[in-house]
Parts: sequence; C-alpha cells; structure tokens
Amino acid sequence: MLSTIARRGRLLSTSISIRCASTLIIAEPASDVSALAPSTLAAISAAQKLHSGPITLMLNTSIDPSVVPSSISTILNTNQSDSLAETIAAAVKKAQETYSFSHIVAPATKFGSNVLPRAAAALNCSPITDIIDILSEDTFVRPIYAGSALAKVQSTEVVKVLSVRSTAFDQAEVDGSSATVVDLDVEKQILTEFVKANVSKSDRPELSSANIVVSGGRGMKNGENFHLLEALADKLGGAVGASRAAVDAGYVPNDLQVGQTGKVVAPDLYIAVGISGAIQHLSGMKDSKTIVAINSDAEAPIMQVADYALCQDLFKAVPELTEKL
Repeated sequence: MLSTIARRGRLLSTSISIRCASTLIIAEPASDVSALAPSTLAAISAAQKLHSGPITLMLNTSIDPSVVPSSISTILNTNQSDSLAETIAAAVKKAQETYSFSHIVAPATKFGSNVLPRAAAALNCSPITDIIDILSEDTFVRPIYAGSALAKVQSTEVVKVLSVRSTAFDQAEVDGSSATVVDLDVEKQILTEFVKANVSKSDRPELSSANIVVSGGRGMKNGENFHLLEALADKLGGAVGASRAAVDAGYVPNDLQVGQTGKVVAPDLYIAVGISGAIQHLSGMKDSKTIVAINSDAEAPIMQVADYALCQDLFKAVPELTEKL
C-alpha cells in the first residue's frame, strides 16, 4: 500500500514538473535587426526538444512576430540599448524572478559564452555549456577534451541554464508566430557603460552561418597572401576563416578564427588551406559536410580527416582552382 502511494507520488511529481516546464531563450543580436540570428533559430529548435511547455523569446529590441517561429508563445522585449553581459544578465534575472522558467537557453556562441556564466551566477546555479544533444529535460550531451569524447551530463538544478551548439541543431522554421509581446522593465545596470562598437562589415556571408568556408593557416606565410583565399571564397560565395596559428601570427583578425577557442562552423563545404589540423581547430570544423584539405605535407592531421586531400603547394593550387571556377 505504501509502495503504491510512493509510486503515485513520483508520478504526480513528474506530471507537475512537465506541466510547469517552460523555457526562456536569450536571443543573440542579429546583424539584420528585422530577423532572428541563425544561432537563435538553432536555440529555438533545441528548446523544442526539452519539453512540450511554452517557450519565451527574450530580445533587446522589438521584432515583428511574423519573423518568429510559431513555437514561440511569448516575446519579452527588454528595451535595452546594448548587449553587454551585465545588461543581458540583469534582464535574465528579472525575467526569471517574474516568470520562474524551468530552463534558460542561449546559443553557445561568443555572445552566449559571454552572457550565460554571469546570468547563471546571478541565479546561483551552474550552467551546462556547448550542448550538442538533448536526451531529456535534465540530461544532455556535450563534447569534452576538444571534442575527442562526449559526456552525458544530468543537471539537478531547479532551473537549468544551458547553451547549445548552433551547428548541432537545425534552425527552427520561421513560419510566423502569434506570440504575445510583453515589455520587461529592467533596472539599468551601472557596473559598466557601453561606449561604442567597431564592427567590420563585409559582403561575404557570416562565418558561423556560411554554407561554404575557405580557411587558411600558418602555411599562408603572411596576411597579404590571404587575398588568395578571399578570391576563392568570393568565387564560391563563401566566407573566409583562419586557424588559431594564423590569428596568433597576426595574419588576420581573431573574428575569423575557427576552432575550440574561436567559432564553431559546420558548412556544406570546408576548404582548409595550409592548415596542419591541430585538435583545437578540428573541434571547430569537423562537423562540416565535406572537408577539402590543400597542404604540401601529406602526413598533416588535416589530411587524415579530409574527404578530399590535395598534397600540393597551396600557392600553385589555390590560384589554379580559383581560375577554373
């Protein structure tokens, strides 16, 4: 009799948990303010796998619900003038105090990596980052050791604070939402002050969401030689990336870095030129659909993971490839 009551109690507890489950998604600022960033759409897709409860989208500025997936039930507009970690974290804390979400999700991008730890600290809980699969409401899969192994992690926190790898989830379909738009009154934080943003503009696709990426490494020898990759990328309609070695050598700015400490990409085509293939670089691009490597060293690690490998001097191969396209 007691056993039956206990089982019923557990079932009732689970039922209540499912009914009360709700998710807050922290939207990443998009270059086009009239649309959601691809990383945000991937986070929405991931959130749909957590539970069947309502999903709320939090943005700094107002947006037309017609460009929002139908899975979003509420849009929280914080009316903030900047996207500093302190500003967003304060908004997350206010939203959580107001609505008591069971899950808080952000993209595992530089934006999410900057915001999420501060938000989790404000809520006094431990975040789980860089999730690539969702097994249940509280159990997730994330890579460890630069992607060499996968860990299954279970959270016992009352509120699960998560970041999801954008390349591991399909982007949610933008089919229009009938979401309720609510203004969230957030007290202005005084810890930091936004001065200005210096944003480099390019006609090429955004690196993290491009279908084709052409990346260069230390083998490019200097920054001037990256014009070879830029010409190839322009012919293919792709973005230009770089290895950490090329960035550390000062060949290109760090916003082009692909890898564990840079951007994680998963394009349809990834062309690695003059890149040896260090494990931290491979962890940022190994999910690419097709990998092409151009390297004069046949024993380079990148040649072992490439679908197509060309062992040739890049200064001869790249111009010839560009010319024939």
